[in-house]
Amino acid sequence: MTMDELRAVFASNLIRLRSGAGWTQAELGERLHYSDKSVSKWERAEAVPDALVLKTMGELFSVTVDELLRSHDEWKPKADQKSDLRYNPLFIILCALVGLFTVFFLSFIILWLLDDVQWLLLYAAIPADLIVLLVFNTIWYQGKHNRYIIMALVLSLVLLAWFLLRRWQLILLLLPLEVLVYLAFNIRKTREKA
Repeated sequence: MTMDELRAVFASNLIRLRSGAGWTQAELGERLHYSDKSVSKWERAEAVPDALVLKTMGELFSVTVDELLRSHDEWKPKADQKSDLRYNPLFIILCALVGLFTVFFLSFIILWLLDDVQWLLLYAAIPADLIVLLVFNTIWYQGKHNRYIIMALVLSLVLLAWFLLRRWQLILLLLPLEVLVYLAFNIRKTREKA
């Protein structure tokens, strides 16, 4: 196979996989940390990305690098891969959050009917929902906004502690904890210069 043929085969496979995933060129580029112009160039068969990008693409589309570079006739999705069945992660997350809040709210209503009003249940629903959101965000969105979710979680936990203990001094913890979370997410590995 010549280089031109390889670029054409890869371009065709990339278009099919990207379209099947329902992504625009910009969305794929964002996932790969490349511009949409690079994705467009690959899809016009003007270039093939390097091995690391091919490996990342393979992981994104659940195919091997070999399948990305193999001609159309030989390419077949894996038996367990359902290309036409996609779930929207956002709606799954929303269903989980609303479902969890409903459990807390239902518990609150039941206790209220028993003349034991527990407002704390409604306050506790917020950090519980934020923990669920953190898990799903890490799984489906590679932790893209985890910093903000954790900062909101810290805020909700400090406020929950304040509601429980009624000590205004707990609010003083808020600023150092929020700064700590912010700084922790800015830790980056650096390379030493030779």
